[in-house]
Amino acid sequence: MKLTGERPIEGSTPDSLLALHEAGYREVEARLGTGIVLDVGSGLGDATSTMAGPGRFVIGIDYDPATAVSAQHEHGGADSMGFAAMDGGRIAVADHSVDFVCSSHVIEHFTQPERHVAELARVVSDDGTVFVLCPNAPADFENPFHVYDFEPPQLESLLSLYFDDVTVLGLEGDEALHADFATRRASGEKLLKLDPLGIRKRLPHKTYVWAYERVLPVVYKFLGSGKTGIGSGLDASHFFMSDVVGRETPVLFAIARRPRPRVH
Repeated sequence: MKLTGERPIEGSTPDSLLALHEAGYREVEARLGTGIVLDVGSGLGDATSTMAGPGRFVIGIDYDPATAVSAQHEHGGADSMGFAAMDGGRIAVADHSVDFVCSSHVIEHFTQPERHVAELARVVSDDGTVFVLCPNAPADFENPFHVYDFEPPQLESLLSLYFDDVTVLGLEGDEALHADFATRRASGEKLLKLDPLGIRKRLPHKTYVWAYERVLPVVYKFLGSGKTGIGSGLDASHFFMSDVVGRETPVLFAIARRPRPRVH
């Protein structure tokens, strides 16, 4: 899989971002019981596979068919796990048929995020739980793949349209993690000064994404590992859950229960 900035890739993505995703799945897995688990945006399935456990059947879905096929070949051989290609805004799963749903760093990619949330509420059982993880807007870096960035009140408000019980927590980082983020942010801001007029944002979105995909590997190579955070050694142990979400908290971790009845 090529580096685009959209998917975490071992050896190409900063270690802190790999750790961020790993820590998120760790916290989801710790809150799972038995039943059917749906992971929306499963990618190659490495993180999805960590949610396997006794009494669980895990289904990973990804919008890209080739990626879903690769995940199935790598992780889907067991009777307790499978992968398929589906749109997170139109999930081919029966109403209220899933016990747990994980949507990790997916919602920010939707031009209509309410459609995604509506689908999460539709597929989860009445007594099930949905986990939604996404970047905390004030702490996020510029990324053309991110259509909507959420702050805690915005994410809670959107989820509350479809769920009666919503809690938004923070996936926080320690001092070493924040130092890594600060270094990478400073490098990114230095590069952005090369476009003082913001021409990149005036381009058609598809053109901006196309350019970003091709420039990012070159930038990482130019900056070197010291400024990109690749090979820093940071891992999931540098993240922890917090009831307090500050402006520098990297990730929002929402827990939604009791889906509201839908009006057809």
